[in-house]
Amino acid sequence: MARLSPEEVDALSREEFVRVFGGVYENSPWAAEAAWEERPFGELAALEQALERAVRRAPAERRLELIKAHPDLAGRAAVAGEITRESAREQSSAGLDRLTPEEHARFTRMNREYRERFGIPFIVCVREHTKESILAAGERRLSSTRERELETALDEICKIARHRLREIVAPPEGEGA
Repeated sequence: MARLSPEEVDALSREEFVRVFGGVYENSPWAAEAAWEERPFGELAALEQALERAVRRAPAERRLELIKAHPDLAGRAAVAGEITRESAREQSSAGLDRLTPEEHARFTRMNREYRERFGIPFIVCVREHTKESILAAGERRLSSTRERELETALDEICKIARHRLREIVAPPEGEGA
């Protein structure tokens, strides 16, 4: 699919906008619905900022729902093919769909310990990591506080969203892909 220009983005109806951008934040089309109100964007950066503002200004319960909408990395849902197309592609890019039994056991243990400690899934922008660096980050973050991990999860979710947006919207001229 060809990427949209900023002008094409601005011309989308509310329904089209939510259909196109509703999956940028995992199973949370409400972020796209809120961001649509800020049109016209004129450029990719303004769209990114509007979506992020929608997420960060949402009530705490809604932000927590967004965090909990993310699947475990290399988890049961991923193995069963029950995660979003975007998440599956991202996890595959880091090799999480090709783990050895030992690596899978390490991810399973890390996911379990993280959920037990913080009550949320471990979230990291896998496109910026390898499976080894993901495991190292998970181990390191286990010593954090819940409040800090909620903020870190949102930061990582916003990174994920920026990557997803750049697959949908063409970059400004001269910036390449």
